[in-house]
Amino acid sequence: MKLLFCGDIVGRSGRAAVARHLPELRRSLGLDLVVGNGENAAAGFGITPKVAAELHDAGIDVITTGNHAFDQREIIPYMDADNRILRPANYPPGTPGRGAVLTRTKGGREVLVFQVMTRLFMEALDDPFRAAEDALAAHEMGRTVDAVIVDVHGEATSEKMAMAHMLDGRVSFVVGSHSHIPTADAQLFAGGTAYQTDAGMCGDYDSVIGMEKDEAVARFVTRMRRERLSPADGEGTFCAVYCETDDATGRALRVCPVRLGGRLAPALP
Repeated sequence: MKLLFCGDIVGRSGRAAVARHLPELRRSLGLDLVVGNGENAAAGFGITPKVAAELHDAGIDVITTGNHAFDQREIIPYMDADNRILRPANYPPGTPGRGAVLTRTKGGREVLVFQVMTRLFMEALDDPFRAAEDALAAHEMGRTVDAVIVDVHGEATSEKMAMAHMLDGRVSFVVGSHSHIPTADAQLFAGGTAYQTDAGMCGDYDSVIGMEKDEAVARFVTRMRRERLSPADGEGTFCAVYCETDDATGRALRVCPVRLGGRLAPALP
């Protein structure tokens, strides 16, 4: 199968980059499934049902979120009603929404998608490693599912990489989100799992991780908040990670970054 994970989609610029580049990528690469992180898609903080529908229309099959999952309160009932949008699986029991979904591609293949959020320098959630084990408890690549995609949302590169090594050979594709900076470590692990520490962001890179520069810089310089952070609205770069898997085993055969538009150097499979 041919899979794509789109990095954190930030504000209007990020949504425009997805709308501009993803439909053509779906055609040219013959993508079977696209997952994208949408937790910053609504003005930089959270996601709304309207924005979620916009991302689905652009070609994203499953939307993941993260620590900003519930910033927009109107998304809460939507998460309970629509299984195409996920929040981290290690939120405490009783949290609205779900952390995993079993989805079927147009070609009839079954793909498990789940998300966990790490704990170093993040909120004190339940154990993400245990949550990952729970998500996989009823599924095995090559038998009950054809592929498994995992979004590891977090700050610490070490924690993301530790998660991927724990899951090596049992999932197809582990990709990090949250930092908004694409890492240069796309690789295949020994057990057949594709990995990249962070996919980066879909958004304007003439910014501070997607936010307007002046206020972001002023907060570091003065330690004071002058106004609310707002997303930069220049041309966005579309950042993603591409993965090909073996149809029989679900193990990854190829992984590489994707970058189109905006300020970053382009990259394609």
